[in-house]
Amino acid sequence: LNNLGLVLRHLGRYDESETMFRCALESEEKVLGPDHPLTLISVNNHVFVLRDLGRYDESETMFRRALEYQEKVLGPDHPDTLTSVYNLASILQDPGRYDESEMMFLRALDRREKVLGPDHRDTLTSTANL
Repeated sequence: LNNLGLVLRHLGRYDESETMFRCALESEEKVLGPDHPLTLISVNNHVFVLRDLGRYDESETMFRRALEYQEKVLGPDHPDTLTSVYNLASILQDPGRYDESEMMFLRALDRREKVLGPDHRDTLTSTANL
């Protein structure tokens, strides 16, 4: 379902994509639990299609919940967690919440510099998007 959701999203069929991601997420939460890495990937996919649909509040709420699980399961400095911090910053830009977005981008940059090093591509991406 996740793969189909991704294809539909890339085709611009956001409503159908959202349905696929929601079904995948519901199944994974029941079977694997809300903090399983595969469930968190589904949350990430779902969040971005919600953003595409302009459902910013719902997208942010879901993403913050997933970030809490990632910090608990993977740790705050895990590269996947840092990617989620960066992605949350991106999501906050769309509804014009630039101060919050900048704060999250700076958090991602600071941690990526310390964890991954200043020359890592993720660190450089964080720097470029500030």
